Amino acid sequence: MRRNKMRVTGAVAVSAVLALSAVGCGGGDDDKGSGGDGVTIGFLGDLTGENSGIVIPPKQGAQLAIDAYNATNPKVKITLKTYDSQGKGEQAVPLAKQAITKDKVVGMIGPAFSGESAQADPVLEEGKIPNISASATNAALSSNGWKFFHRMVANDNVQGAGVGTFIATTLKAKNVFIINDQSEYGKPLSQTVKAAAEKGGAKVTEDAIDPTASDYSAAVNKAKAAKPDAIFFAGYYAAGGKLIKQLREAGVKGRFLSGDGSLDKGLSAGAGGTNADGSLIACPCLIDPTGKAGEASKKFAEQYKAKFNAEPAIYSAEGYDAATAFIEAIKAGNTTAEKINEYLKTIDVAGVSKQIKFGANGDPAAEDVYIYEVKGGTLPLLGKASEAKVS
Repeated sequence: MRRNKMRVTGAVAVSAVLALSAVGCGGGDDDKGSGGDGVTIGFLGDLTGENSGIVIPPKQGAQLAIDAYNATNPKVKITLKTYDSQGKGEQAVPLAKQAITKDKVVGMIGPAFSGESAQADPVLEEGKIPNISASATNAALSSNGWKFFHRMVANDNVQGAGVGTFIATTLKAKNVFIINDQSEYGKPLSQTVKAAAEKGGAKVTEDAIDPTASDYSAAVNKAKAAKPDAIFFAGYYAAGGKLIKQLREAGVKGRFLSGDGSLDKGLSAGAGGTNADGSLIACPCLIDPTGKAGEASKKFAEQYKAKFNAEPAIYSAEGYDAATAFIEAIKAGNTTAEKINEYLKTIDVAGVSKQIKFGANGDPAAEDVYIYEVKGGTLPLLGKASEAKVS
């Protein structure tokens, strides 16, 4: 997921309060190691903007991993320092520079969104700071030849192909309407979904919205005229909720689907009442509090809830795994940015969301896409896109 503007809602409301108490506009120290040598890892992303609900969870996942590591009283403790970009590239760039020159970070978790990543990653690359995003999925990010870039999630080409195929083969939709939010996330995601849906035999009609607007009637009216079986929105939950509400009020009944940018309870809240119920959300991320995918995710969910008094949400596990990658590097005796980066080239350990292993371009070796269904205030996991069954 990624964008230049973002959110706080739903299941992470309590989590947000906890996170924000430790966050200032310029960043904050979340866990200062006491005694002995120490290093600083940064976390860069939207922590107070309108879409912060998809960034606070990975921040808290990272905090959980680092706190557990520091509790073992290691020789080298880790401080997690947060940088609140509000998802805006113009804020992410100076924060990345501050992290490098002033705070001397040896690694960065983030940036969270693709738009800010496109602007801030070159700064981290120039500063030779290894960075692992828990959530930036724009496919182009891994095609720049960057040597310090990594991410814990499959890119949008993978996500788009997975959900587009799901729409055409599992839902058997023959008439699909795709709406994107014109962002560096939404536009390319919409095109990969379109290509996969068309390959599966579906007819596709497209339109776009300005997510900052309040009236989406142009797109809604076009969707109504198309009478689609399925509607896919490539954008974020803040706009997605309003879009669902306006579609339903206009009598558009096609099944609503979206990508990882909408995997938040704020989608349902913004849609009003039960308008979002039955919507299907795809994500190259794992939210599995019941352990449907494995015991590791269930154990993680229990620890996360005990610490933050909230269920894991989008990218919680990926934030934990990003921090784990840095922790493993440091445990192996690597305490400088360049040595940590060298270690990340060879890491191959079990994580919560997936095996932690990166390709030469920084993308994860694992490329699973999962489907979630909106049911009131919950987002239960249905399974992998290739296996999920829907009613």
